[in-house]
Amino acid sequence: MISEKYGINAFLRPDNSVGIRNHVLIIAADYISGTVASNVGRMVYGVKAILHPFGRVQFGKDLEMLFEVLSGCGSNPNVAAVVVVGADDVWSAKIADRIARTGKPVEAYGIAGRGDIKTLEIVVRKAKEFVQYVSEVRRESLDLSGLVFSLKCGESDTTSGLAANPALGYVVDKLYDLGNTIIFGETVELTGAEDFIAERIVIPELREKFLRMYRDYVGVVESCGLDLLGSQPTEGNIRGGLSTIEEKALGNIQKIGTKPIKCVLDFFDHLPKSGGGQLCFLNSPASAELLTLEAAKGSVVNLFTTGQGSLLGNPIMPVVKITANPKTAKILEDHIDVDISDLLTLRVELREAGERIFKYLIRVLNGRLTANEVLMHEEFAPLKLHLPA
Repeated sequence: MISEKYGINAFLRPDNSVGIRNHVLIIAADYISGTVASNVGRMVYGVKAILHPFGRVQFGKDLEMLFEVLSGCGSNPNVAAVVVVGADDVWSAKIADRIARTGKPVEAYGIAGRGDIKTLEIVVRKAKEFVQYVSEVRRESLDLSGLVFSLKCGESDTTSGLAANPALGYVVDKLYDLGNTIIFGETVELTGAEDFIAERIVIPELREKFLRMYRDYVGVVESCGLDLLGSQPTEGNIRGGLSTIEEKALGNIQKIGTKPIKCVLDFFDHLPKSGGGQLCFLNSPASAELLTLEAAKGSVVNLFTTGQGSLLGNPIMPVVKITANPKTAKILEDHIDVDISDLLTLRVELREAGERIFKYLIRVLNGRLTANEVLMHEEFAPLKLHLPA
């Protein structure tokens, strides 16, 4: 454990979780209620409407996955208050009841029996009340410990594995030593490096769980008579010099640092409490679904390395974009938060590049908006498990 202490100004929630944003959400329980939710977002300053194309004829684990993601995002420490609106009272209440366990203000409404206009009036009034309540919630001085962070890389190229991901790995080790939890995923993108991940999982039962989840995930692809070529690596990865999934994977895992992996999460698993640092693998896809799932597990900030430039964001947690590609840093400078391309050219050492990311992260924790937030990249993609009825 390192001896430094880092103070941040953040929001302490009723369940003692720590958030770094203070959102009021209007969550649509299904695609039918998206119209009401989006209209509330247009009428009330300071709310975020969470919309998606799912619900209604989903069933079984697929429907439960939707409830898990929506309630998880509403429970995220970055969220101060929530209104859930659905086509009926039952689904809305089911999501709201889970969020209510955190102690934050939450209300649920159904459109059935009221219609859009009456429901809109009710929800607008409640959203206004919540926004005014949240406006008086103040940041508190807290230690940088016990927070949940998450990782992703996108549009990877050779600069990702050579520079950006190793620098992020330095930050992950530091956050771990300070007593924080760090989540990573992208199951299929570990192909060729899955054994390295398994070796770092310290509990044998969790190691077997990880390998089973990995094989099952890859097995779904192979059951369709396909291999990963053309999807993993992507065409963009190939243009960036990554010709095989194994090359991509070995660069990918550089971002998780060197610490032992203490938890392995499947889709429905909740993040375990930890008295110290915790590195967690999350079974997951590799695109916007990962960011959404990480937010649902409680991540308050995502650290996202990109080689050729990715525009993905998230409405719940800030996404810090990091690149070591000098061309990307110049062409997509509006989207890049931390440029460490001088590491690639050996003008700085790994530690200095890592500290640059860490210092920027501290600013974000204290309120600085990321490029994704300012440009309103709020991609929200719940995970879908199978076909609807």
